[in-house]
Amino acid sequence: MEYKVTLSTEEIVRGLKHYRRIAKQDVLRAPETPNPDIFRQHAEARREIYAKLAEVAEAEGPDAVVSQALALYQELPFVTGTAEDAHPEIKGQENALENFFLMIGLDPKVRREARKARKPVQ
Repeated sequence: MEYKVTLSTEEIVRGLKHYRRIAKQDVLRAPETPNPDIFRQHAEARREIYAKLAEVAEAEGPDAVVSQALALYQELPFVTGTAEDAHPEIKGQENALENFFLMIGLDPKVRREARKARKPVQ
């Protein structure tokens, strides 16, 4: 898959830190939600992805972090259409990666190609 990264490492890391803070706020407010455990698991999964991507960005740069994000996205089982409270970790990871793709302005065609490579949940 071909893609072009226009953001610097610093911009990517700053954006990921912002997303990570939002996920942290969601973890803290989870007890106030109708499904606290599901909400917390989803938020924690997002936080983990943002932290992992920030590490890669700082160590290896923009192209490497996009490659890593696409690889992680392709490895995720496809869970769209499952019950709302099913697979919160996978859905959180998927949400985080899709937020990252939006943040960097990844061509939707590239994301669709990566999405097609995903296998259904077992």
